[in-house]
Amino acid sequence: MTKKEVVGRLKALGTAQNRKVYGRHGVTGPMFGVSYADIGKLAKKIKVDQALAESLWATGNHDARILATYIADPSAMKSGQIDAWAKDLDSYVIAGAFSKLVARTPFAEKKAEKWSRARSEWLGQAGWDLVASLALGDAPKPNAWFEEKLRVIESEVHRRPNRTRYSMNTALIGIGVRNASLEKKAVAAAKRIGAIEVDHGETSCTTPDAVAYIRKTLAHRKTRAQKKGRA
Repeated sequence: MTKKEVVGRLKALGTAQNRKVYGRHGVTGPMFGVSYADIGKLAKKIKVDQALAESLWATGNHDARILATYIADPSAMKSGQIDAWAKDLDSYVIAGAFSKLVARTPFAEKKAEKWSRARSEWLGQAGWDLVASLALGDAPKPNAWFEEKLRVIESEVHRRPNRTRYSMNTALIGIGVRNASLEKKAVAAAKRIGAIEVDHGETSCTTPDAVAYIRKTLAHRKTRAQKKGRA
C-alpha cells in the first residue's frame, strides 16, 4: 500500500468518539481517531514496510505514527533515526507505542540508559518503558544493572514528571518479577518509596501498587507453571 492509500484508509476508519477518548488521554494535534483494533488489522495486512513507516511518521498524524511503530522494521532502524523520532513524542500514548518499537531494535539498552536520565516527560517515559521491557525480556543481563535502576527509581521517582513516574513504577514492577533476588530488592524499594502519585486526567486509569502487582504476577506465574506441570 502507498502512503496515500494508508492515510485515506485511516481517515475512513477514524471516529469522533475515538478522537474524544484520545484527547482525554493527552493526544493533541492531527488525528483521525482510529481504534487500536483497526490499526492492528491494517498493520497485519501491510506487514513490515520500513519505507512506508518512515513516510507515515513524517505526516505528524497520531494514528499514522502509531501504525508506523507497528510496521517499522526494527532491524532497519538506525540510532540517529530513533533519536529523530524521539524528538517528536508529544503524548504518553505515542511514547508508549514508540518505546515498544525501540525495545525490538539493537539499540534498546543504549536508549534505555540515555533516556532514563532525561528530564523530558516523554523521553523519560520511553527510557523507563525500555528498562521495563529489558527486565521482562529473556536476554541475559546482570542483576547489578537492574539494581542500579532500582536505586535511581527510589531516589528520583517523586521528582520526575508525571508520566515518567508512571513508567518508573512499571520498571520497578518489571524488575521485581525478573528473578527472586531482584524481587526482594524491588519490593523493599517499593515499600520505602510509598505511593507513586500519577495524574491520569479525565480517565479511569489508575497506577498499580508495585508490591501488590509484583506478588500477584509471581503468584499467577506459579499457578500457571503448576498447571503446565500437571498437563
